[in-house]
Amino acid sequence: MNRAAALPALIVASLLAACDGEPEAERLYGAKPVLPEPERGLLPSMEIAAPSPWGDAVPTVPEGYRVRAIARELKIPRQTLVLPNGDILVAEGRGSSAPALKPKDVIAGYIKAKGVTAVEGGDRLTLLRDADGDGEYETRSLFAEDLNAPYGLALHEDRLYVANQDALLRFDYQEGQTQASGPPTKVTDLPAEINHHWTKALAVSPDGRHLYVGIGSNSNITERGMAAEVDRAMVWQVDAETGAHKPYATGLRNPTALAIQPDSGQLWAVVNERDELGENLVPDYLTAVQEGGFYGWPYSYWGQNVDDRVRPQKPELVDTALTPDYALGAHVAALGLDFAEGALGEAYADGVFIGEHGSWNRKDPAGYKVVFVPFEDGRPTGQPLDFVTGFRSADGKTRGRPVGVTVDPRGALIVADDLANIVWRITPAR
Repeated sequence: MNRAAALPALIVASLLAACDGEPEAERLYGAKPVLPEPERGLLPSMEIAAPSPWGDAVPTVPEGYRVRAIARELKIPRQTLVLPNGDILVAEGRGSSAPALKPKDVIAGYIKAKGVTAVEGGDRLTLLRDADGDGEYETRSLFAEDLNAPYGLALHEDRLYVANQDALLRFDYQEGQTQASGPPTKVTDLPAEINHHWTKALAVSPDGRHLYVGIGSNSNITERGMAAEVDRAMVWQVDAETGAHKPYATGLRNPTALAIQPDSGQLWAVVNERDELGENLVPDYLTAVQEGGFYGWPYSYWGQNVDDRVRPQKPELVDTALTPDYALGAHVAALGLDFAEGALGEAYADGVFIGEHGSWNRKDPAGYKVVFVPFEDGRPTGQPLDFVTGFRSADGKTRGRPVGVTVDPRGALIVADDLANIVWRITPAR
């Protein structure tokens, strides 16, 4: 089957599945979602099921694909990076330093209630190596340690960049290294006071001149005051040589993953939106990030839908708010993003993979899977297609929560699971 034929078939199958299951929820996805009215005054449900070990089970992948764990017993793996020689770097972070209750805190509460010891964060980079190319990563080495909640990773030529929660760092890199040759150089400080959203997403421009850093807000809708939001809820553009930075795009509540579109060089992001407007508002989203663009937060959502909880309002700014490209559904907590580039076969040749960590504030959980969003003519289209599922088992237990997704051009998708502390590898079955 050629790509042109495969893509419509996948979209039709996805639409039928969505309409058969949740017709109302299905309208909340895609380029033109139908948004419900906001529901005010609702406290989050905090419905996260008790963690349950995978045992001999593995996630579910489409027919014709297989999945295996290539690393276990990590310490909160968040994002991964496939290096030119096929090695995989894993950023092992930690939970938030914010005083407010967060999804990770809720999980810890369940773990404590069940008498299970929570895993400490790694604050390090771990390197995985498959020396003989058989898909088994038999070597694990400590690449760098003593980091501060590392998250975003990017490589350009001999420069390896790491986004700690408080600083953007650079390591010298030579292909084949299993350990950093020395301490990192600080490129620039990053906002870290309070850190309601601590993750710092990262991408590098194709020419290596600029770095893009996603910096989340310090609140849901500015309840800590605007002083706490200085330089936040935006994507920074950072000069790779000098560290000088400026806002590239603003009004993005929590841009949790960034990726460069291969053919166009366009920057894309997945963004986690605000809470407490109901279980079906506001949709998290995928969008091309326009330089100088304003995306609404905190004054409006999904373009120019005013959030009247915010005071004072800025109608003149709302009038400029851009509508995102593609709704992923409310509270799915998208944390991973990468372009497919044809590495996973014809059916998934053109589009992006997105890791959805899963909701913590819906009675009926959403997310907890990796989806594929098809593209056509450089833009997302149709419905999201399930690619890796089973992180929530049939008995309602949560076995894992996907975070970073990285396409290995050799023909694999790498998925970091920060609840089970596993890195999964999905490949076409041969």
